Amino acid sequence: MKHLFLLFAIVGVLVTGCRVSDVRDMTVKVPAMASETDVQKVRAALATLGGVDKEKTTYDVQNRSVKVRYDSMQIAHKNIEIAIAEAGYDANEIAAIRTKDAAK
Repeated sequence: MKHLFLLFAIVGVLVTGCRVSDVRDMTVKVPAMASETDVQKVRAALATLGGVDKEKTTYDVQNRSVKVRYDSMQIAHKNIEIAIAEAGYDANEIAAIRTKDAAK
């Protein structure tokens, strides 16, 4: 019985010690984001991504950048850059991906 209790205690410590979230901030340079229309397009691209905190994400037209708060356990930073590129905008080192939908 004592060994069983010890086993449960060890398993409990291991399970509660596992990371379930890793919130990070990143800045994405978006050189072509020059107007509120551009902001809305970038916002729409990020809205579909799980793991991005939409309420903590800020858009700075003057500096042409987006500060994104995201959970790296749910999404990688490259996925965020690619989503912006698919919306038709350069995102850091990722070139804009021109599609019919992005041209609208």
